[in-house]
Amino acid sequence: MREPSTTTDPDRAVRRDRSRRAAPGRTLAGLVRAAHAGPTVVVTGLSTALAAGLAAPPRTVLLVLVVVLAGQLSIGWSNDWLDAARDRAVARADKPVVAGAVTERLLRGAAAAAVVVSVLASLPTGVLAAGTHAVAVAMGWAYNLGLKATAASWLPYAVAFALLPGFVVLALPGPGRPAAWLLAVGALLGVGAHLANVLPDLEDDAATGVRGLPHRLGRRATSVLAPAVLAVAVVVAVLGPPGSPRGAAATVGAVAVLTGVVAGLVGLRRGRSRLPFTLAMVVALLCVAVLGLSGTSGAVV
Repeated sequence: MREPSTTTDPDRAVRRDRSRRAAPGRTLAGLVRAAHAGPTVVVTGLSTALAAGLAAPPRTVLLVLVVVLAGQLSIGWSNDWLDAARDRAVARADKPVVAGAVTERLLRGAAAAAVVVSVLASLPTGVLAAGTHAVAVAMGWAYNLGLKATAASWLPYAVAFALLPGFVVLALPGPGRPAAWLLAVGALLGVGAHLANVLPDLEDDAATGVRGLPHRLGRRATSVLAPAVLAVAVVVAVLGPPGSPRGAAATVGAVAVLTGVVAGLVGLRRGRSRLPFTLAMVVALLCVAVLGLSGTSGAVV
């Protein structure tokens, strides 16, 4: 009878060693993906750019960056933590928690820690600004905790996206308040982004019992409504600031509205196409460009 080997397979040992060394990197990559890195970077970048455009002191710009980044991380991580069971049910292998890169416990702890960082970092901006941002983050958590499955799924997006530029303005030194048109653009961008963002996952969501407003409207109606709402946001961004619209802003705005019309027509004629989603994202980006081209005149009253 052959004696069992007391030596370790060298190749197996090397693989095990590499696996141990790769684990921290895999976990970190999983945390980045679970944070919904794209939207997190965009929202944080836009908020920081707005603060810089409003001539905020460097300290305030840095605070805005840290506060908004931490808040967005908490929303992203809580989303993947709370959706883990549903993601497993539909075999969402693109989700880090399903792929085994991170655990639900890690995401829960990371989300809680990010909330604490966001709140503490916001305190130097003042009570009103800190409270405004806290409500915006609470809206994101409310969506994750259940509002996403109701007809009011659009509401957290509208409130949170309106309050984010409000937080930036309130964080500035002095008694300034955000202009109504700036809050309206934020709210419309939020609703449009919600409608467009859900489009690729409508079927998976419905299979796990999530029936937000886009699911109740259906793919065709949502494909039309998403770019339409974003196009209205563009119009408000062009016409909202005081004085005549700047030429470049008006030109980009016209292109954005035309893109929205095309997206709506495609949605009507080709209900299963992903093109309306792509075009809606283009409209959202053009709306942001309009805000930049319009300058910050009239954003603070």
